[in-house]
Amino acid sequence: MERPAKKQHYDYTMLIVILLLVGIGLVLLYSTSAYNGQVKFNDPFYYLKKQGFASALGIAGMFIMADIDYHKWVPLAGLGYLAAVLLSVAVIFVGDEYNGSKRWLSLGPVSFQPSEFAKVALILFLACLVTKNVKKMGNFSTLVKVMIPVFPIVGLVGASNLSTAIIILGIAAVLIFVASPKYSQFIWMAAAAVGFMTIFLALESYRLERIAIWRNPEKYEKGYQTLQGLYAIGSGGLFGRGLGESVQKLGFLPEAQNDMIFSIICEELGLVGAGLIVILFLILIWRFFIIATKAKDLQGALIASGAMAHMMIQVILNIAVVTNSIPNTGITLPFISYGGTSVLFLLLEMGLVLSVSNLVK
Repeated sequence: MERPAKKQHYDYTMLIVILLLVGIGLVLLYSTSAYNGQVKFNDPFYYLKKQGFASALGIAGMFIMADIDYHKWVPLAGLGYLAAVLLSVAVIFVGDEYNGSKRWLSLGPVSFQPSEFAKVALILFLACLVTKNVKKMGNFSTLVKVMIPVFPIVGLVGASNLSTAIIILGIAAVLIFVASPKYSQFIWMAAAAVGFMTIFLALESYRLERIAIWRNPEKYEKGYQTLQGLYAIGSGGLFGRGLGESVQKLGFLPEAQNDMIFSIICEELGLVGAGLIVILFLILIWRFFIIATKAKDLQGALIASGAMAHMMIQVILNIAVVTNSIPNTGITLPFISYGGTSVLFLLLEMGLVLSVSNLVK
């Protein structure tokens, strides 16, 4: 006879790592952004104050989400998916454009990225959809049925934010892989994904240009950011120049507080400091895996697996871009890069996983 699920407190290891990453992220963000804040807004704390407010709001939301049984979100999963689609459509028509990318929506004084909400909404929606069809997941037709709702969001988000579209596609693939009893059908899925990405890249010349810049950044003016990031990494050495002592952030590396922040971390804290931050991410991913394996049911396991895929893909892509291992995708480093919407919805997602950890087998 199966033992009933028991109630327990949060996964404290996961919670401590999250709070550490948020706290370290705020310190590193201030160190990286103070110069830009002073130059652009005459306020060295400009970026820190905005990120700090979003982080405080996100942490409060995380604890609220953690105390709500994740099963109670099931009736709202479809509504969340629909909202993600509608918000993504709204970005195309009435979105705000910054630095050549239309990714934001403004509601009065508040500006946010719907693509960040779409990640969380899709994890919950797919977890519910896969759970409903779990007995038929061995059929290729069911796999296609589950993937069909993913493509509208991938296409809409990818129109202006290819990197986030790749993350969403990766999350969906992992969730379906976890629930599927047959692995051979993923060969067809991989082939379809490669075809989709090839067509998507060919539709816009600037995407192909990014590949050319990645291969030879020194030959292109737009390769300047990549080269400055590599200079920052190389100059940091083993132990770095010291916190706040970066040279590249003083106007040499554009928007250093955003997706290239890891290069400044390497410059100021060296290989050792950057390695410790990577270890924190690895511990967090490991806790997601443990929560997924001990979850009360498949839905909880899929929620934790989706968050694990999200964190893993985003961290790998960000570090790969900064080290010029892949073309520049403009993706942020979770909890650390500047972006209030990102940290807010990421913390809400963490609250959802903590809710799963409250109920174990």
